Amino acid sequence: MAAAAGTIVAVLGPAQSASAAIPTQNADSNCDYRSCPVGHAGQFHLHYNSKENDGYYSGTASFYGNVTNYAGETYGHNGGANPVHYKFVFGKNSSGLNGPGTGQAVKNNAASAENCSPWDSYRVYFNSGYQGSSQYFGHTNGSQLCAGGVHMNLNATLKNNNASQHFA
Repeated sequence: MAAAAGTIVAVLGPAQSASAAIPTQNADSNCDYRSCPVGHAGQFHLHYNSKENDGYYSGTASFYGNVTNYAGETYGHNGGANPVHYKFVFGKNSSGLNGPGTGQAVKNNAASAENCSPWDSYRVYFNSGYQGSSQYFGHTNGSQLCAGGVHMNLNATLKNNNASQHFA
């Protein structure tokens, strides 16, 4: 193909795109970029380890509300003009230190959970999109900042096989 003098021709290969790629960031909480209740109120915590294996001191991820896929989500800032893909990973433990699982993907890696919501109950599901086997986690009956939260192991079906959560 011939180009006229002074014309710039761009050839895009199969792995290239004319539009910019959506940036990806690791996130241990969807409250890092969404509006959530202050502190731990309303958040649902997933722990990398089970209770018996110091779950509180392993990596933790905290979410508020429905999460259709623990692998992550793309969220559009400024009215959707600046989307970012957030990959959900376990962050620091309850002491603010790196622990077992810190930096690991959340999806299919949690062993225990704690509901810190004073009002909202949650379910954790085997599959993305709130499908498959699930486990119920009741609210804290009005306690604030996780004072009444019960740290529980995920059942045998969901331990390391967990993909989404939904208000129950």
